[in-house]
Amino acid sequence: MTLKAKQEIEESEVVIGYKTYIKLIQTTIPKDADVITTGMRQEVERAEVAVTKALEGKRVVAISGGDPGVYGIAGLIIKVAELRKADVDIEIIPGVTAAVATAAILGAPIMGDFAIISLSDILTPWNIIEKRLTLATKADFVIIIYNPKSQKRRTQLIKAHKILSNYRSPKTPVGIVRKAKREQEKSIITTLEKMLNYEIDMATTIIVGNSTTHVLNDRMVTPRGYNIEVENWDLQHN
Repeated sequence: MTLKAKQEIEESEVVIGYKTYIKLIQTTIPKDADVITTGMRQEVERAEVAVTKALEGKRVVAISGGDPGVYGIAGLIIKVAELRKADVDIEIIPGVTAAVATAAILGAPIMGDFAIISLSDILTPWNIIEKRLTLATKADFVIIIYNPKSQKRRTQLIKAHKILSNYRSPKTPVGIVRKAKREQEKSIITTLEKMLNYEIDMATTIIVGNSTTHVLNDRMVTPRGYNIEVENWDLQHN
């Protein structure tokens, strides 16, 4: 998280979030803060409680993983406040989304245009996800996959892999990172044809390279187009 996010948590009176996220920031939460946790798929309830507590005059922090505006709770809280005609100040504190964290671990795979697509069809119908993935693959975007697989959702990743394989070389570099920038982080750089051979779950982010992505010194790199002429370098300035 950013320093600003840490400061806001430290100054909070109420902290609301998914129980897993709350555990990750436990040492940052003030001892006298009111901590409210919920399980998965209870985002609406968290947003409603956040607005209610803010209307009571409390300094409320609602926690998301990564960035609150990227598959997070920011938009939902704004909507709930609008529906309730709640006169409360809302500030969105940016964070480090999994795409950026994963890219940094793997090297520099998103130096050019890229698309982020979640394979979770809980809130978005699969036919829409499939269409977006197909078009992004055809357009040669580097593709970052969120929520690739869960205990209940196992077929979506297989279908996504088939779409990717229809338009990309089997040798396309693929980076797989589990628990990016958290304890027990694991990462591997492989190829599209071998992608499904590795452990992948909800804590995993996948980056599929485009036609120009390659591996340099065990790092994924998607060139941006700079013209580098090594033979003209002044070696005294290296």
